[in-house]
Amino acid sequence: MASSEVVSVTGPEQGSTSGLWASAPCPAIVADAVGTVLEVNPAAALLLAGAAPGASMSDAVPGWLARAHRETAVGVGPAARDGRHTEDLLPSVAGRIATHSYEAYPTLRQDGSVVWWLVDDTDRRIAEEALATERERTRFLAEASNVLLASLNTDRCMAATARLAAEHLADVAVVVAPPSGGKLSLALSIEGQDVTRALIAADPSQLPGLSEALQGFPPVPSRWIDPATLPDWIVPEGFAGTIQSVVVTPLPGHGVPAGALILLRTIDHAEFRENEEVFARLFAARAGAALSASRLYSEQSAITRTLMRDLLPPRLQRLNGVDIAGGYRAAGVDERVGGDFYDAHPGSSADDESLVVLGDVCGKGLDAAVLTGKIRNTLQALMPMADDHERMLQLLNGALLTSHHTRFATLVMASVQRTENQVRLRLTSAGHPAPLVVRMDGSVEEIPTHGTLIGALPAIEVTSIETVLQPGETCVLYTDGFTEARGGPVGDELFGDERLKRALSECAGMPGEAVVERIQMLASQWVRGGGHDDMAAIAISAPLTTHLSAVNGHTRGRYTA
Repeated sequence: MASSEVVSVTGPEQGSTSGLWASAPCPAIVADAVGTVLEVNPAAALLLAGAAPGASMSDAVPGWLARAHRETAVGVGPAARDGRHTEDLLPSVAGRIATHSYEAYPTLRQDGSVVWWLVDDTDRRIAEEALATERERTRFLAEASNVLLASLNTDRCMAATARLAAEHLADVAVVVAPPSGGKLSLALSIEGQDVTRALIAADPSQLPGLSEALQGFPPVPSRWIDPATLPDWIVPEGFAGTIQSVVVTPLPGHGVPAGALILLRTIDHAEFRENEEVFARLFAARAGAALSASRLYSEQSAITRTLMRDLLPPRLQRLNGVDIAGGYRAAGVDERVGGDFYDAHPGSSADDESLVVLGDVCGKGLDAAVLTGKIRNTLQALMPMADDHERMLQLLNGALLTSHHTRFATLVMASVQRTENQVRLRLTSAGHPAPLVVRMDGSVEEIPTHGTLIGALPAIEVTSIETVLQPGETCVLYTDGFTEARGGPVGDELFGDERLKRALSECAGMPGEAVVERIQMLASQWVRGGGHDDMAAIAISAPLTTHLSAVNGHTRGRYTA
């Protein structure tokens, strides 16, 4: 190895430098155990101005190398006296000389002196620092993506963007949302402090590059922005530092800009370098994507809420003296609407019939809910002919046949009118399960109305049946989600018609709301959290009165065709 060659060519007693020693590829300096320089090759003499034979190491070399020599000479003294090989005992040290960094590798000579070989590792150190920086930036971008995408709330996303930028990129960060109504929405963050929000009337053109960034144009270099011209609203209230460097970069979104990011550094920190501006744009791209996604989600949520109001079952109440109660449970736990629906349309006066409708569209989920909305809207438009169930259903059938939907529906309609203490019902079913009437004595009657599915055939046939509810009696309209619910002890048994009738027979005299809650509870217990279809039920009740003579526990209402 090179160190062995030097020792063999240049002995401790020689004061001259051999040709081989002079041609060593890196600076080398020899010093004895007490720190006196013995030899210096030409490369070391050029690098270390004070290095010459006879000089002290503390005067000839940087402090880090002089300290390393003292520690090394002390550590290898006993081994050198014993004549043992000690190269493995001599660790290298590193430090800076002028603008370069060096690693110094010691080699022990036979006389106890140490040869220090100085290897310039500036390029390697720069590469390692650049690699470490890139790893740290990659880690930060990954963390930022996780934080920014964790919330689809626009305000929280703006605050997270400002906080992350202030912690990792600048002393102050300001997120500016696209202008709205002549005002700017801001999220301002100072490193180590809480994010503040502001809504101000300000002109973006007051800050060079901001108007362009809000329009999605590329950023201007930070050296083009004079910190002295910053408008007051850019600097958060209570910030006392002096700004010396500014970066303004767009927050690119999905098709349209998501805003702009402003980074401020004080005189206590270095100005933004070009690679830092590039990194800020990488962060801004992720932040812009997250902000754009949050705004898109907010817009879609607002649209969904507006549309959902027309798809959700209505809030029911007493109609012209008749108690109406309903309940709905979608098939999916995370769904609010589906294929089952009900509506109650009050008559124009207390003497007019009210119309109650309950239906079931083939399928479930959003697709079924869309057709549900169309059926409900169509029935609403057909209310002027509510006294003619068959005509309404024929027109509804025609509307569904001309629709692009291929689904069909079942429907049951009830015209409801209170006459003194009784409630008269006219019931019409179109392919739907027959209505059930719970009498005061606990008996359950099935009203034999029947008809053709809606939206399946060009022509339909239906049969209407009339019946009367005495005070305290209830007519229940329901969908097959109840009777076809699978569960029970073995997990695959249908709830069935008979089980539903037995449950209703226990509800005699109960208010309509209690009846609906009872059958919903039993069906839920039956399926035990398993899969089921949509379930909807509506209860039409004749209110109990204080006149006992009006209630005959042994009298049943009768139905007529």
